[in-house]
Amino acid sequence: MKKYTGKNLEELLDKVAKEKGVRVDELTYYVLEEKQGFLGFGAQVTAEVYCLNDVSDFLKTYLETFFKNIEQSIEVTVDRQNDAFKVMINAENNAILIGRGGQTLQAINTVVRGAVNSFFKRRFQVLVDINNYKNDRYDKVKAMATRIARTVQRTKISAVLDPMPNDERKVIHQMLSEMKNIRTESEGDGSHRRLRILFDRNKN
Repeated sequence: MKKYTGKNLEELLDKVAKEKGVRVDELTYYVLEEKQGFLGFGAQVTAEVYCLNDVSDFLKTYLETFFKNIEQSIEVTVDRQNDAFKVMINAENNAILIGRGGQTLQAINTVVRGAVNSFFKRRFQVLVDINNYKNDRYDKVKAMATRIARTVQRTKISAVLDPMPNDERKVIHQMLSEMKNIRTESEGDGSHRRLRILFDRNKN
């Protein structure tokens, strides 16, 4: 994260906002050092400052460097919606980078999230996808969960899904939250965490 120095915080942030072409309220900063000076002279403040465009640039550069180091040719585009980032990778070796059941792609997601959160000292919502694998996967798990939820509605017997990544569980949670007499909850730890679909007679 880039460091900036100014006579005071207001001046520093104004300078950075103009440099980045954003408003001051779009900046996030961490004050590292502040000197009061003497009789108003020599005052100085140093801070790390970034905007969300910097996060997009970091994600693109990080992944391009990562894949260059393992000699994989890719194209990276980053789409930002508020403070959520979707990273799309176009690659020649899609199957290898996705891995069986998406396990390699999931590992890439874990590494990238850890890197960006550590660098910017903040938790971001980041999803890395390869040639729309995740979108296709979401459609499949939603269709599967809908069929099972309808069976739970009919039989009133709870069902447990196979372990799946957090983003896929979240998609199902959100989708089934609107279904009558159906409630979902997660159970298990780590890679074994999974969803339970429950019949709830009190939910309309």
